[in-house]
Amino acid sequence: MTTTTSDDRSIVDEARERIAEPYRAGSDHPVGSYLGVMGVYGAVTTALGVLAWRRGKVPDRIAAGDLALITAATYRLSRTLAKDPVTSPIRAPFTRFAGTSGPAELKEDVRGTGLQKSVGELVTCPFCLAQWVATGFAFGLLFAPRPTRFVASVMTAVAGADLLQFAHASAQQAAE
Repeated sequence: MTTTTSDDRSIVDEARERIAEPYRAGSDHPVGSYLGVMGVYGAVTTALGVLAWRRGKVPDRIAAGDLALITAATYRLSRTLAKDPVTSPIRAPFTRFAGTSGPAELKEDVRGTGLQKSVGELVTCPFCLAQWVATGFAFGLLFAPRPTRFVASVMTAVAGADLLQFAHASAQQAAE
């Protein structure tokens, strides 16, 4: 069994800081925390990928219909998680309310440093969350296709309803 001493930690911390500092150029850019978040994503994705491979669940390709379904669902779920007022309690430990940014969407400022800041940046960015959500849908298709398609269908319907809401609002404004 290998143990890590406080001296080993300080050497690692010093090396991490020596590498990260020139990149940050004095700003609070949590490079080490980003690495940790990427490590979690990589570890979970690798573990699920190995499990899927061993169970013979990795397909040669994803059906075009499934790809279209999870694409629209990923868009909608990512925005819901990152911007919706109802999901703000999920983001609250990492953000500060700053107003609204669009119809039914909040603007939130990321707070904290290190891991808190890097997670805050992840959970407030629909583009960043999309990779995690799409990965969830993709593995969902492998391990639980029926419930995954159901959830993805709901989120796709919500995305379609959003388009209709915007079209309606635009038509109303044009009529005025």
